[in-house]
Amino acid sequence: MTARERFLETFRFGSPDRPFMMSQWVFPETVERWQNEGMTPDVHFNAYFGFDRMEHVPINLGLIPPIKEKTVEENAEHAVIEDELGGRRKVWKDRGIGMPQWISYPLRDRATWEEFKRRLNPHSPCRYPLYWDDLKRCYKGRDYPLGISGGSFYGWIRNWMGMENLAVLYYDDPDLVAEMTDYIGDFVLTVIRRAVEEVELDFATYWEDMAMKTGPLISPELFRKYMSPNYRKVVGFLRDAGIDIHMVDSDGNIDQLIPLWLEVGVNCVYPIEIAAGCDPLAYRRHYGRQLLMLGGIDKRALRGTKEEVEAEVMSKVPELVKQGGYSPMVDHAVPPDVPLANFKYYLDLCHQIFAATK
Repeated sequence: MTARERFLETFRFGSPDRPFMMSQWVFPETVERWQNEGMTPDVHFNAYFGFDRMEHVPINLGLIPPIKEKTVEENAEHAVIEDELGGRRKVWKDRGIGMPQWISYPLRDRATWEEFKRRLNPHSPCRYPLYWDDLKRCYKGRDYPLGISGGSFYGWIRNWMGMENLAVLYYDDPDLVAEMTDYIGDFVLTVIRRAVEEVELDFATYWEDMAMKTGPLISPELFRKYMSPNYRKVVGFLRDAGIDIHMVDSDGNIDQLIPLWLEVGVNCVYPIEIAAGCDPLAYRRHYGRQLLMLGGIDKRALRGTKEEVEAEVMSKVPELVKQGGYSPMVDHAVPPDVPLANFKYYLDLCHQIFAATK
């Protein structure tokens, strides 16, 4: 069975030879550790672990031109980076995978939004690869799933202006939030239309990261008011084109978000963060075949003993694989405290389950 067939059979509750296995996110420090523990450095990561091929159409939905940055302060511990729109952040030199400390954000008001809009011109020629026609020929007869980005209706704005600033703006200037969200919806739709009309696609992905450990970062009411209309616009267009697998990436506890995504046609969630209280078995019981899932393997269990790894995998993967519409994956990027032997053992257990479930 090809990777494309396996993907479609997995996420259409069919009968794959085994569930589709998406490439695992890992931190650079994790790869460095694993190479020190015996992972071959001159072999492709996906080939080494046997992950299935999965590609996105390489459309540029980012800011064009990107916001220029320069270092304005630096010492042995940190550097302060400033961008041309007035955003400033402190980057720590000794924290590896740690996050920067934002001092101010580039998007702050209507004036800076106009600058963002200028850089979100959907008709910029370089949004598509220069040799797009050659690439389209490569896609014909392919044996792997091909998808497209459907954008982000919270996550992008949150990155540009900060979580707290956006939370306040929903109430202080709701018209500006509506303008930004609607513009992004129209922008995405305009950019992706050509690819959707010219290439046969298998799935769409969305990125939000709009939840914390205990729940979503905005209320269901705000989701329905600002995000739902734009999801319906983009998802509806893609579903009309025959794309029926719509995958949203959000960390945190997504219990309250799942029904909202299902309302607008987004039917697959990942990575299902266990530390935030997500429970893929409970989701399957509650939503049945309405919901597709990818993830749900607690990264914390993989840093322990083999018995702890086995307990984590066996507590959920056999039942979820049996019911279908699910693919196992660690519930975020694998941190560097996970030994290579444990990660390989987790994958071996999954493949043993796959073989036993045929």
